Amino acid sequence: MAVTIVTGATEKKSRGADTSPNSSLQHSISTDTNFLLCLFDSHLLEKMLLILLGVLILHLIILILLIVSTAASAWSVGGDMSTDLWYNCRTSNGGYHCKPASNEDWIQAVQALMILSILFCFFSLIAFLFQLFKLVKGGRFFFTAIFQILASVFVMCGAIIYTVMSPDDRPGTEFGYAYVLAWVAFPLCLISGLIYIVLRKKE
Repeated sequence: MAVTIVTGATEKKSRGADTSPNSSLQHSISTDTNFLLCLFDSHLLEKMLLILLGVLILHLIILILLIVSTAASAWSVGGDMSTDLWYNCRTSNGGYHCKPASNEDWIQAVQALMILSILFCFFSLIAFLFQLFKLVKGGRFFFTAIFQILASVFVMCGAIIYTVMSPDDRPGTEFGYAYVLAWVAFPLCLISGLIYIVLRKKE
């Protein structure tokens, strides 16, 4: 009986000795796998943060372009005159004199459309920041995209109306930088809206 007990104990020791290297190997493999997964997840997180930062910077650039385009007095320039959506200005006798823009329907439509583009771009930025913290994992920024695409439509319509309706009877008159900024903001705003449609939130 004693021999049997000793033999059993010996078998347990030898079995434990045999399985100990395999257990250590499995533990090492599991540790390496967990490390690689953590490294991969951190790489994805860093990439996602860079994408979100790039999208946010693009959005701010678009908003600045829209504000400058709407406020700057350089939609049409020529000689000593410059015209924006709000005033017609002329340099004469060493001074800079401005008078309100015409009350025609088309210029008021352009004014309204440019203001709407700024508002919708701003609302889109607020919606993006809100969804960034409240949106569920895997969700898309559709609400943000709708506001941004509408902003692009508004600025496009405003620029088209100004292109068609602006008077060109003054010699030497050409479109100024504010007009160009409006056209630059349009494709950027549209691209930004499409990015929001494709973009998914990841934790």
